[in-house]
Amino acid sequence: MTLELFKFETCPFCRKVMSYIEESGRTDVVYYDAKTDEAAAERLMRIGGKYQVPCLFIDGEPLYESADIIKWLEEHPFVEN
Repeated sequence: MTLELFKFETCPFCRKVMSYIEESGRTDVVYYDAKTDEAAAERLMRIGGKYQVPCLFIDGEPLYESADIIKWLEEHPFVEN
């Protein structure tokens, strides 16, 4: 499973999600800063259809809203191979 978090470093909702990821010990989420990475911003718009963060791409499918992202992460814990 591929997990990619599109975020802005200063966004409080993004920081909430990133804090959860860090506290949970997950290492399976790749971060993209949509404010400083033009390619990431274009990808977020092209696939997600809107320039909104946080956005977690789950195998390429976007999930928005920090509470929904955290809930999904809680329901799908990281299992190290």
